[in-house]
Amino acid sequence: MKPVDEYFINQKEPYQSIMLYVRDVILHSLPEVEERYSYKIPFYNIGKKPMIYLNILKGKDYVDIAFVQGILLEKEFPVLKNDNKRKQVRSIQLKELEDLDQENFTALLHAASKLLKESKRAWFI
Repeated sequence: MKPVDEYFINQKEPYQSIMLYVRDVILHSLPEVEERYSYKIPFYNIGKKPMIYLNILKGKDYVDIAFVQGILLEKEFPVLKNDNKRKQVRSIQLKELEDLDQENFTALLHAASKLLKESKRAWFI
């Protein structure tokens, strides 16, 4: 079993269901994305550049869908929040699956992918 699959299987509900659903949306919306297991969490890369990662922050009760270049997308997609005082990363926090607007999320995925393909580096700060 791949480490990323093991990561998902070891999550408690409702986090496991949320993460597996989000993973499915990412992989089906962006066929060019590569799923990797880095820093003990799942990352979704375009080429070698990280675009999104999924995480459950300690002491929080939600799944954190973090966009690496989220600061450049937050005006167009106000659903992105700066929850942990991060310089560049912005994220969507999901407590339950019903909180995800799939149409808006898919549009956000395509915008993030386009932005990352056009940039020289993923981490610019």
